[in-house]
Amino acid sequence: MKHEIVEKNIGLMALFMALAVSVGGLVQIVPLFFQQETTQPVDGLKPYTALQLEGRDIFIREGCVGCHSQMIRPFRAETERYGHYSVAGESVWDHPFLWGSKRTGPDLARVGGRYSDDWHRAHLYNPRNVVPESKMPAYPWLVENRLDGAHTADKVQAMRTLGVPYTDTDIQGAKASVQGKTEMDALVAYLQVLGTSLKNKR
Repeated sequence: MKHEIVEKNIGLMALFMALAVSVGGLVQIVPLFFQQETTQPVDGLKPYTALQLEGRDIFIREGCVGCHSQMIRPFRAETERYGHYSVAGESVWDHPFLWGSKRTGPDLARVGGRYSDDWHRAHLYNPRNVVPESKMPAYPWLVENRLDGAHTADKVQAMRTLGVPYTDTDIQGAKASVQGKTEMDALVAYLQVLGTSLKNKR
């Protein structure tokens, strides 16, 4: 029988399996490229400022994304704890997006404005100062390290190339807007903007 030929030929079986997975994946993914709610920013979404963009890079560099997701699922247990579920339009200008799935620490998709800047600074400097049971490592060097802005304009330009609506003025002023700020300033600025576009819309 014909199916026996496929079953006895591992190469042919692998080819058909790859074909089936590819077609199935494309059928699910391709339509999303044409849906407005997945390709258009939510009302009120603004590009990150240069300082927030630097803070996002620090968030990635320090491995925060390894313990904190930024995607609230549409389940009651999650929305009651974290707030409105995440929507694709919030992340259309994130390159790469930082949705994640690991939650050693809480989800941060709606952390913007939940705590004061001083709380974030104390928490990042030594988490046990504000959350005694925290397992999060301390990041005291963020207070000492200062941004020189040497590559900030390049980062903003790269994001514009990817479709983020930065202006020439944004690019030209990027270096000056971060120069002399600490990495702590940048990371706190980034955390304080997370999820605020949807909050403001509601």
